Amino acid sequence: MEDKSILTRTVRKYGNGAFFDEVDEVAAEFPLTVHLNGEEWATMVCSPSNLEELVVGFLASEGIIRRFSEITRLSIDQDKGFAYVQIDKLPEDRARNTSKRFIGSCCGKSRQFYFTNDMLTAKTVTANTELTALMAIHHMQELQEHSQDFHRTGGMHNAAICSTTGIIQCYQDIGRHNALDKLYGYCLMNHIPVRDKVIAFSGRISSEVLLKISKMGIAILLSKSAPTNLALELADDLGITAVGFIRGDRMNIYTHPERITGTELHI
Repeated sequence: MEDKSILTRTVRKYGNGAFFDEVDEVAAEFPLTVHLNGEEWATMVCSPSNLEELVVGFLASEGIIRRFSEITRLSIDQDKGFAYVQIDKLPEDRARNTSKRFIGSCCGKSRQFYFTNDMLTAKTVTANTELTALMAIHHMQELQEHSQDFHRTGGMHNAAICSTTGIIQCYQDIGRHNALDKLYGYCLMNHIPVRDKVIAFSGRISSEVLLKISKMGIAILLSKSAPTNLALELADDLGITAVGFIRGDRMNIYTHPERITGTELHI
């Protein structure tokens, strides 16, 4: 599927006391409507790349599926902006909270189902994953190296699933939650166990982001940005190590600091 996440347009710029025209790159904003078992179920605003992973991860994070094998058919019509999903057996406890809805690309405010489904799908993480401080810094540096679309447009969020030694897969999207859903979908589609994995993330650690990490079952979240107080309260309650402001050789370990060790590791 062709990646149309970055588009070009001519813009008028100003610098050094003069106007001039130049071709610039901008991040694409793409509406994707998901039809679930023949009914319109959700419309997501996202980057038009890795859409299968996005749909699978989104369905899993909202409790509609638990395994990729529960989906019997998945097709994407990118030209028309539709995803068609068929699930043979949709348990009543997961079906009753679904309705047609709009999901914005910037934050969770448009997610009307936010608290109900989160209550059903969030889970406490008990993994004893450990990561050295030096490797946490290395993961963030490696994430920046994978962030080509952000460097080109300035309008993308980046998220990576990592082992304790390096990045396994990285995705970018205009929506920070979309980037995480793509990672979740990738792990489900490729049968990648996540109990011993780490997430490296470019955006702010909000409560929505923290809940997605919980639903994935990830124990350690690394970010170059700041957390919110609600996110940290949730991280405390759900057993997640939240690390923010990873910049240069510094970081803030906000919750469950026992997973970040001081053992030196040569990179």
